[in-house]
Amino acid sequence: MSENYNVSSSPHIRSRVTTNNIMALVTASLMPAAIFGVYNFGMPALVVLIITTASAVAAEYIWQRAMHKKITINDFSAVVTGLLLGLNLPATAPWWMCVLGSVFAIIIVKQLFGGLGQNFMNPALGARCFLLISFTGRMTTFTFDGVAMATPLAQLKSGEAVDTMDMLLGRIPGTIGETSVIAILIGAIFLILMGIIDIRIPGTYLASFVIFIVLFGGHGFDVNYITAHLCGGGLMLGAFFMATDYVTSPITRRGQILFGVCLGVLTGVFRLFGSSAEGVSYAIIFSNLLVPLIEKVTLPRPFGKGGEK
Repeated sequence: MSENYNVSSSPHIRSRVTTNNIMALVTASLMPAAIFGVYNFGMPALVVLIITTASAVAAEYIWQRAMHKKITINDFSAVVTGLLLGLNLPATAPWWMCVLGSVFAIIIVKQLFGGLGQNFMNPALGARCFLLISFTGRMTTFTFDGVAMATPLAQLKSGEAVDTMDMLLGRIPGTIGETSVIAILIGAIFLILMGIIDIRIPGTYLASFVIFIVLFGGHGFDVNYITAHLCGGGLMLGAFFMATDYVTSPITRRGQILFGVCLGVLTGVFRLFGSSAEGVSYAIIFSNLLVPLIEKVTLPRPFGKGGEK
């Protein structure tokens, strides 16, 4: 054979799907929740979303420029982080809190660990928990129609009755992006149809959570109680848009199922037995930390390896 062949390093399988494409589709899928949030809470919500998104992009650009790294703001990952953070904040959040959260998400959680693909937890949720711990009062104060009031989950935890139809439609106080389950599901269905996310993690998450509250919630199989928990707080937003994060979730099928079970159990523990009515953010972050162990346990072994000696 006189012909010479140049063999490049792996991987050899290539795809036309790029990070830019994926992040652009995720951004588009978040638009229904964002638009409804602005409709529900008015211009203050729009201001929060603009500030968190712009400051996330600016933080990434300034950090990469200062560290003499490749500028990657055109991959839309910073946009997704900023938008997700904004959707997880109350519309009354002051501008400096929005900027602080975005800077924490991009620099502390993402860039200090190597940038996109190297972070060990979801940047937006890491920033939300940071703000929640640092400024609990501001992060847990919600207004609806100009009146400060408790969220339906807080009312449910205190034994009060809640209107599940209002929770489904979004006519409730809460963070900007968590109120309308319908808007969230529209974006989630779009991502599933586009092949960006799989139903395995969110499906296992929600099913495990329902089983947990049926067993330990003290209400048995009460449909209204279950529906209120599913529609309340950031469960739907977290299940479809943050638990499915490529970087911080398992890649194996069995790992994704185990990951979903951990999410459901932890969310149930935090909601039912914790001091707060919510628990999705902490459940996802704790489960993110378990991903290396989950993948170690569920990673398929090569044929002929690991058998009896």
